[in-house]
Amino acid sequence: MLKNEERVGIVSRLGSNGEGIIKDGDYTVFLPYALPNEKIKYKVLKVKKNVVFAKALEVYTPAEERVRPACSVYEKCGGCQLQHLKYKLQLKLKSKIVKDCFSKIAFIDASVPLTERSELEYGYRNKLQLPVRAENFGCEIGFFASGSHRIVPINSCPIQPEWCTRIIKAVKKYVKTNDISVYSDKQGAGLLKHVVVRAVDGKLLITFVINGDTLPCVNQLIAILKEYFNDFSLFVNVNKLGNNVILGERFICLFGKDKVMTTDCGIKYEMGPESFMQVNDNVRRRIYSEAVKISGVDENTVVIDAYSGAGMLTAIFAQKAKKAVGIEIVKEAVDCADALKKLNSLDGKMQNVCAPCEEALPEIMQRETENGENTVLVLDPPRQGVDETLIQSIIKCKPQKIVYISCSPQTLARDVGLLTDTLTWQNGELVKNESPSPTYKLVSVKPYDMFPQTKHVETLVVLRTKSSNDRSALSPAPGIGNLK
Repeated sequence: MLKNEERVGIVSRLGSNGEGIIKDGDYTVFLPYALPNEKIKYKVLKVKKNVVFAKALEVYTPAEERVRPACSVYEKCGGCQLQHLKYKLQLKLKSKIVKDCFSKIAFIDASVPLTERSELEYGYRNKLQLPVRAENFGCEIGFFASGSHRIVPINSCPIQPEWCTRIIKAVKKYVKTNDISVYSDKQGAGLLKHVVVRAVDGKLLITFVINGDTLPCVNQLIAILKEYFNDFSLFVNVNKLGNNVILGERFICLFGKDKVMTTDCGIKYEMGPESFMQVNDNVRRRIYSEAVKISGVDENTVVIDAYSGAGMLTAIFAQKAKKAVGIEIVKEAVDCADALKKLNSLDGKMQNVCAPCEEALPEIMQRETENGENTVLVLDPPRQGVDETLIQSIIKCKPQKIVYISCSPQTLARDVGLLTDTLTWQNGELVKNESPSPTYKLVSVKPYDMFPQTKHVETLVVLRTKSSNDRSALSPAPGIGNLK
């Protein structure tokens, strides 16, 4: 098979990124935006041994599951991968992705139910990040095309709320009427780089990211924003670096309050423009509530929250447990967690430790075990998963139950495989353990659709020490299938 060659094939199944897969002789063809059983004419873009990456040219026989994407730049933007697939099938696909990761990576035949749906299929995001760039035809606002710094201009985005459209109009008006320079990646010059917006309880925290020290015509900008919004705060963020990081370290509040007070799962907290929060409010609350429920914590349980960040989940657990201890390496996040503890009167119930998890966990576990406490470990790591040294610390310390929240099925499966001893290191590589002696068993797996219309999925997993009488849930899940 050669680059630029045009061929015709029938899609057999969907891959883990939502792309269609065609078997063509010895070649496996990956075809974005294609669905099972569709006959498609495609163009070969890249050939690497027996793996082919291609582009669909024409769909001869559309699948029943195919729908018209809601976005006019769907295949150009790259932010969504599944708008062409009926929502019920998106949920089924994400369950299959999680199940396949456990099977192929960790050699675990996990029972995976249908992914918990999002209350909103569109318009669900509470955060917007818009690059602003100087292009051939002047200022362009939109999203980067997949794998590039080329702007795909937009006037709206279906997965963003309606206020996204008004933000774009306001930014364009500000730039045009005040002759504001915008950033060029090629030249590394120009002032306005990004506009970042966070919605909190109906109020917008709007940040203009600039390649300079001051934002000109601030009063004019505030006046323009008032034409479109009733309740907002305006910030400027300074980022003069020429890398891919959007936000710099310095925020300056130009208008409105610098923090918004809100409540989630019974915890009061302040949100600023730099605060992290999952982008789908409804699904986030359901995951947190289910994590507390399924952990079985009570007034006799000590919870240890690794990768605790700003302490939100630690505080939620502290309400139900005897005590919750958060471990976080970033001092600024620990300071936020301490403020959260004070705000919610959790002194004596919540403790925040600034240290690497792998160093602090053994000492904390030893102390609590010696006190005869039941222990639950909560893991909510970044996409790269749990550090290998922490995995070893966990196996050595043996907390009775582990609640693991993950945004990456791949690293989740790897970590669960190590914890259940289905995986082992051999010559620097992870391989199947032919003689496992597990400390933990997998009790439950539950995927949530935090990110509708995209390939991403959030998963909640519970593990228990092998001595537990909990019923293991490792039989195949019904209704997942091959999405045929």
